[in-house]
Amino acid sequence: MDDIELQRKFEDLSLPFDQWTHRAHVRIAFCYLCQHPFDNALDRIRKGIKAYNAVNKVPESPTSGYNETTTVAFLRLVDATMRAYGSAMPTPDSEAFCETHPQLLQKQVLRLFYSPQRRMHPEAKARFIEPDLTTFPEPDSTPR
Repeated sequence: MDDIELQRKFEDLSLPFDQWTHRAHVRIAFCYLCQHPFDNALDRIRKGIKAYNAVNKVPESPTSGYNETTTVAFLRLVDATMRAYGSAMPTPDSEAFCETHPQLLQKQVLRLFYSPQRRMHPEAKARFIEPDLTTFPEPDSTPR
């Protein structure tokens, strides 16, 4: 599925639930960051995930459902990767981006930044909590 179709299906909530994988999350983050400044991309992905979860009846609990810290953290990692490698290794689409940067496809990558207690703290679901092991690069707020 190309980027246009993936984004359309995510936004109109027709993407089959079994296709809403971690890779799809990274692909959507890439698409939004290509089209919008960081804050706008974050707002779009945040609203999109919440709406998608609601339609698919994903339960909200301390260990499932939307997590603000995870969403912001991964978007910051995708943003930092795009800025660091964008001019040196431009990628034509989100699939190529994922293939070029497989480290982002590892959900465990956040373990480099967060202790389990911090990332899984109930407060981390509701609001972004800065990491406790090392810092993220600041997001780029300029339009692309």
